[in-house]
Amino acid sequence: MSALGGAPVPSAPPSYEETTGINVSYPHPYPVPEPGQKPDGKGMNPPPYVGQPAPAVNPVTVQTVYVQQPVVFHDRPVQMCCPSCNQMIVTRLSYDAGALTWLSCGGLCLLGCIAGCCLIPFCIDALKDVDHTCPKCSAVIGSYKRL
Repeated sequence: MSALGGAPVPSAPPSYEETTGINVSYPHPYPVPEPGQKPDGKGMNPPPYVGQPAPAVNPVTVQTVYVQQPVVFHDRPVQMCCPSCNQMIVTRLSYDAGALTWLSCGGLCLLGCIAGCCLIPFCIDALKDVDHTCPKCSAVIGSYKRL
């Protein structure tokens, strides 16, 4: 075929290697079996590794980080690492009157326990809020609110 100007028209577009200018005369990446050799790969030497040299090994420092899970405080002592003094401790409990204590007192007053019986909730630890403190440094670590 020829174009109107007389120049021949190519039958197929150029290949990728031809358009990018990559040298197509490079060695085959896999060994090619010789005529007397079976193509199953036995007796063939692997191709030599051609690439960048191994990078120089730099010493790596490893730092171990211990992540402490969040502590959930209840009305029982908790074994933990104190965030203030970094010692392993079992928390010391102290009880303070909280919302449940006062609501219980008010409820008893409404029921007619006016002669001092309404003060019974202030004597019961199960109705009070709990503060957890460190026995070594006396820092308040957490608290448990009943209500």
